[in-house]
Amino acid sequence: MSISEFRRKKLLYVFNVFFDVNQSGTIERKDFEIAIEKVCSLRGWKPGDAKHTETHEIMIKIWDGLRKRADSNKDGQVSVDEWVSMWNDYALNPSAALKWQQLYCHFMFQLEDASADGSIDCDEFTTVCSSYGIDPKECKMAFTKMAKGKANVSWEEFQELWKEYFSTEDPNAAGNFIFGRTSF
Repeated sequence: MSISEFRRKKLLYVFNVFFDVNQSGTIERKDFEIAIEKVCSLRGWKPGDAKHTETHEIMIKIWDGLRKRADSNKDGQVSVDEWVSMWNDYALNPSAALKWQQLYCHFMFQLEDASADGSIDCDEFTTVCSSYGIDPKECKMAFTKMAKGKANVSWEEFQELWKEYFSTEDPNAAGNFIFGRTSF
């Protein structure tokens, strides 16, 4: 299955903004270590705090799962081509997501659900997405599109939006906005 330019742009956006944190051109464990500190700093979790430890454990499980699935040449890094190929396979059957993909989806939801009330609101969403350098105004517009005008997005809705992000070719699909961007 070939990948459209639209889906490729979405996949590269997540690769470059949320995974290749050190901008080296590949994803490696070091990116996850930087991301752990970024997330923990955003939430005020210090080394030794339970949430810091939990975040570290979850992120390393995500890295291990990603590496095992996508690092086809076993060089300890995930290249752009390996990344795109992996998500292209995912798009064939999003309901059969790998454990690490499910873990990452859940991690992002919990990170955005700062109040831990089981749903994400616009302010929670904007806080997380803007911490990755996305303009807060764009984050708010993305949330409105993602939430289809509602005030909150539940965990159940988020899971469906997640699947849509990684699999849809429809530029207007609500799932395209879960990472804070309004266009690709």
